[in-house]
Amino acid sequence: MKPNERKLDTDIVIAGGGLAGATLALALARAVPQLRVTVVEAFPLSREPLPADYQPSYDARSTALAWGSRLIYEQLGLWARLAEQATPIRHIHVSDRGRFGATRLAAGDHRQEALGYVVDNRWLGLCLMAALRACPQVSWRAPAQVRDVGRISGGVSVAVAEGEHPHTLTGQCIVIADGGRSGLRERLGFQVSSRRYDQHALIANVSTAQSHNFTAYERFTGAGPMALLPHGGGQRPGNTSALVWTLTGADLDEVLGLTAQGKCQRLQQRFGWRLGRFEQIGQCSHYPLTLSTVDEPVRPGMALIGNAAHTLHPVAGQGFNLALRGIMALVEQFQCGVAQGIALGDLALLGRYQAVHREDWQQTVRFSDSLIRIFGDSQPALALARDAGLVGLDLLPGAKRWFARSAMGLKARRPVFPFERQAARGGDD
Repeated sequence: MKPNERKLDTDIVIAGGGLAGATLALALARAVPQLRVTVVEAFPLSREPLPADYQPSYDARSTALAWGSRLIYEQLGLWARLAEQATPIRHIHVSDRGRFGATRLAAGDHRQEALGYVVDNRWLGLCLMAALRACPQVSWRAPAQVRDVGRISGGVSVAVAEGEHPHTLTGQCIVIADGGRSGLRERLGFQVSSRRYDQHALIANVSTAQSHNFTAYERFTGAGPMALLPHGGGQRPGNTSALVWTLTGADLDEVLGLTAQGKCQRLQQRFGWRLGRFEQIGQCSHYPLTLSTVDEPVRPGMALIGNAAHTLHPVAGQGFNLALRGIMALVEQFQCGVAQGIALGDLALLGRYQAVHREDWQQTVRFSDSLIRIFGDSQPALALARDAGLVGLDLLPGAKRWFARSAMGLKARRPVFPFERQAARGGDD
């Protein structure tokens, strides 16, 4: 009996229907349409239609999508809609505040229209849900939570709390996608390796006197790194940027206690005047920064993806892009399992996902973490060396291309699915 012929309630259970879980559901529907997928999400399911005249609020939170992530959403048939509200990053400026070191990346140097994009989380969620409504093989349990998972013959038994009606779902495999503070991951005993940065990220949108001109700034300062990403203007130049500001605990408390004008003044002192005067800052959110990884993110019938598997420092903008590549690596293995008649919870199959994704996340963690460590050290000798390195990076085409490909998420292996090959031959999706 083939795995998908067993009398199970569903084939894949996804614990968490946020951006990572919803993207996985859509990828499975596109790449392996014969699978039944059940998403268990803690928040009520939104029935909000995709508005034709979408206007992001000033305080909308956003996600930086690398060029490689655009390619993934193109695979899934979602990019055309996403692009309507995506702000392109056409230039990246990396600098060491108050020192001579700097390097610049330009999309035109790589014959591309952008190095990446900034997309409102709400718009990304609306586009995903609109696409998923057309996928009858994907069902939702929401609001609901996965309370426990047990092994059964041929799969897993998933205890679901849904209002006043606890019940059990059976499936071949459960994918845990409920975020970096995953309670389910902890209850199931996955071992997490963590290292605190002793820093906090303050997130807000800011307005400046000068247009961002589609430039993202990575600014390393003596008080910690910060990033400004072009935001909110779509394809039109704008004056709003998404801010990621790294602060110590004491500095965070001080900044949060300031007026909006005081916050802008403090930000001006840290960032400088490359975008003119900071004129407005929106609602501020913040969280402590930790590098977390799960060395063994798979077990028989279970796999972790997204922030449940790894969380990175946000200033390099690599976290969600790494998650997307992991999602596609897992989908590729599920596709192989179906083709070969292998149970989707088989440890050998899930182990191949782990092996494929491990090299990617290790390289991405090293890339992201090294930026924080190198630019977070204020010793004069190291400061001089890194400034020379930034200048050298700006002058050496080979090194600059490596850095750009890392930032664009193009160094990792990208799965190719049968529906892509069919489209390339001119067939229908």
